[in-house]
Amino acid sequence: MEIITELKRSSEPTSTALGYFDGLHLGHQAVIGEAVANGQKNSLIPTVFTLLQSPRTVLWGEESKNIITTEEKLSILEKMGVQQVYLIDFNDVKDITADSFVKDILCGCFSARHISCGFNYHFGAGAKGSGEMLEDMCRDYGISVLARPRITYDERPVSSTRIRECIVNGDIRSANEMLGRRYGFRLTVVHGRELGRQWGTPTLNQIFPDGLVKPKFGAYVSVVTVGDNKYCGVTNIGLKPTVGSDKVLIETWMPDYSGRELYDEKTEVRLIDFIREERRFEDTYELKAEILRNGEYARKLFKEEC
Repeated sequence: MEIITELKRSSEPTSTALGYFDGLHLGHQAVIGEAVANGQKNSLIPTVFTLLQSPRTVLWGEESKNIITTEEKLSILEKMGVQQVYLIDFNDVKDITADSFVKDILCGCFSARHISCGFNYHFGAGAKGSGEMLEDMCRDYGISVLARPRITYDERPVSSTRIRECIVNGDIRSANEMLGRRYGFRLTVVHGRELGRQWGTPTLNQIFPDGLVKPKFGAYVSVVTVGDNKYCGVTNIGLKPTVGSDKVLIETWMPDYSGRELYDEKTEVRLIDFIREERRFEDTYELKAEILRNGEYARKLFKEEC
């Protein structure tokens, strides 16, 4: 998959999906899947036009609260069959008018023959262009446009905002349903204080990335991928109030893992369910006992669902 970071002309005509795609949830997947299918059917390059950062962060200074990293977004897009991604700094396009967006970018840059977008897609300076306008304007250039309808979960629309709320509240099961996959991370394993090793519960330590929405602090049942194998995990996300930490950490104990050390390797941890909130224990003995109890619960759930 080719990743393009400037607005240069595509080598061939495209079927292009438009959107920021924070999270790549079920609604986003429907938009992108439609563009890929159309491209494959009509010998067009399946393409995604997306942004390096949220427009809300650039325009209004809001804190970045993405659901996935850019690295994971690109990995998922490639698996979906996307052949090229225009990954553009929002500052480079935020002042482009709606007319210029269609004429100079969709036509002049992407050589688009088909466009796929969400039901609520907006474009152009000030987000003045609507999906209906896009369809009308593209018609003059011979570009077909399909705006995908909203997708619902539990009788409410699937959205990045709703998924973020679930993550913040520890409702990982609902977040996973709307994402169409398990929420989690693929991050480098770093050295910690090795307290877990002393207790017989050694952990994978990963630093929570800047710019992502922070899950509810506490313990989760997780699944950890090491090579071709998947292991049961107990993952704690937070500030470790019993022993102390000045940054948000992801610590995962795999009760049944006895393989090689994973330091400096990128390891995937996916959350299955929330166990308990983070809290301060009276001492490390009480903390260890709680970790072991969490491990038994995690083993049972992992066996049932994985």
